[in-house]
Amino acid sequence: MEVAENITMPQKEKDNVISQTVSKYGGKLMSYIRPKVKNTEDAEDILQEVWYQFSSLTNLSEIVNVGGWLYRVTANKITDKYRKKKTENLEDFVYEDEDGDFSIKDILLMDDSAGPEIKMFQDEIWKKLFEALDELPEKQRLVYVENELNDKTLQEIADEHGENIKTIISRKNYAVKHLRNRLRKLYEDLNS
Repeated sequence: MEVAENITMPQKEKDNVISQTVSKYGGKLMSYIRPKVKNTEDAEDILQEVWYQFSSLTNLSEIVNVGGWLYRVTANKITDKYRKKKTENLEDFVYEDEDGDFSIKDILLMDDSAGPEIKMFQDEIWKKLFEALDELPEKQRLVYVENELNDKTLQEIADEHGENIKTIISRKNYAVKHLRNRLRKLYEDLNS
């Protein structure tokens, strides 16, 4: 019991900390949330969830960086909100094609009219894609980019670089396998 008393902040002090934090960060968090969601109501719901989680903590003084904690929780709440959306289920945009190849091209090339949640996922996918592409050997990366992003056929790539078509196909297959492995977690997150 004595340990709990040392850990728990007095309610009056806790209420004061919460009030000051809401005053200091409320507007900033709303400005952070608002461009990432469809409407003000969604933004207000997310902010309310953040404040509820913050106020539910046993000892607020244990948070070393309150601002960092708030922004991290807010980003997680935004992501959670989009994952739960039924109207624009991202499994319609991210899929494995009949060959088993992981195809993200459709979601990456959608226009801004698809909505802010699609834009947020596009940004994340582009970031992860380029990180994964940077890990590939240069020739594999080149074949993948030329074929998938620049719409060149594998034969055109082979002709342009004076390579055997089988070599180009092999490079593309290695690139796809690498990208599939690296992006699998993101793919699963988008479909959960």
